Amino acid sequence: MQPRSFASLMEAYERVISRPNPVNERFYNGLFTRYENPVLTRQHIPPFWMYDANPDTNPYMMQRLPVNATFNSGAIKVGGKYCLVVRVEGQDRKSFFAVAESDKPTEGFRFRDYPVVLPDTCAVKVGQSPTSDSDCVQSPSEAIDAANAVGMAEETNVYDMRLTQHEDGWIYGVFCSESKDTTSSDLSAAVAAAGIVRTKDLETWERLPNLKTLRSPQQRNVVLHPEFVEGKYAFYTRPMDDFIETGSGGGIGFGLCEDITNAVIDEEKIISARKYHTITESKNGAGAVPIKCDKGWIHIAHGVRNTAAGLRYVLYAFMTSLEDPAKVIAEPSGMLLGPLGNERIGDVSNVVFTNGAIADADGKVYIYYASSDTRLHVAETDINRLCDYLLNTPEDPLRSVDCVKQRCELIAKNLAFLKK
Repeated sequence: MQPRSFASLMEAYERVISRPNPVNERFYNGLFTRYENPVLTRQHIPPFWMYDANPDTNPYMMQRLPVNATFNSGAIKVGGKYCLVVRVEGQDRKSFFAVAESDKPTEGFRFRDYPVVLPDTCAVKVGQSPTSDSDCVQSPSEAIDAANAVGMAEETNVYDMRLTQHEDGWIYGVFCSESKDTTSSDLSAAVAAAGIVRTKDLETWERLPNLKTLRSPQQRNVVLHPEFVEGKYAFYTRPMDDFIETGSGGGIGFGLCEDITNAVIDEEKIISARKYHTITESKNGAGAVPIKCDKGWIHIAHGVRNTAAGLRYVLYAFMTSLEDPAKVIAEPSGMLLGPLGNERIGDVSNVVFTNGAIADADGKVYIYYASSDTRLHVAETDINRLCDYLLNTPEDPLRSVDCVKQRCELIAKNLAFLKK
């Protein structure tokens, strides 16, 4: 094998960044547009993140710190740019966050020179606080107690950040904070919590204590509502009994807390319940931050069902009331978006997942979704189409006989119309 020059690697990288992303003309459903190429893949990772560029210390020009996947991205528009806070997974299985940005919503995304550096929750030292330098601890035992108090002393992995531009002026990132379950002898046993950071510019990040839900031992897929509700911070939660299985967790929850800097939720109300023999039978979770329109709050979530080939993740949508964001007013039957073609192939096959969407001022909406835990795509729609879909698509009648009846009614209506 002839070693490549670092310059040639950079040239190949620039070709990937500048590649056009045409509309997939073969796909049509009247609701959203798909694009031919993913917006981010591991080929979008800058070579200087992976290679030692110096041929004296890397004579074979091999990757020293390879990247496996780029997926599950929060999304927000900042300073006129489309910004994605991406889950980047190294070949060591550890995930971290990185900001990719573009002037266009569907192509040209480029990672900033450095990934996001979050405060190290396991490196609390004497004289420091786990969240800031203002409240210092004075001894090693106090340092340990301080880190434990915010629920993140043994954090191992972070992923799937949701970005909320809140009316209080901060951009909040809520993500999964994973740690080893030290109460179990199972080496793979883990604990999931909702980590919280905030920023003004996606450059400097302040770590806040993890969300505490007093009635749910674990949390994932937590989203912060962008407005105060009853003067409080509102979260969409996913109560869980353990790291993988939701157990008694009934679906997507909703809860309020007084103080975001010490977020504690007592009561969680289930607003989008899991249902037998539907796309949410195994579990479901909030996805993108809700989008406000004149009809209500648009939610794009994920639903999971078990199959002989494993868990299948798809996206679905529902709408909640403007006056009461915990009240569902529309929930169409079935999935909004599922994996197609090569999207079905990857590290965790037959999966789509979203934790980010951007609604532009012109009404267009860009849903950033990952396929098979490997790459990131975008689907384009608009507020009017989403509202029509949500408010005029029938609900799931939950039984085959009623589903057939529902379809026959549509057929009869169409045949009558076509005979006019």
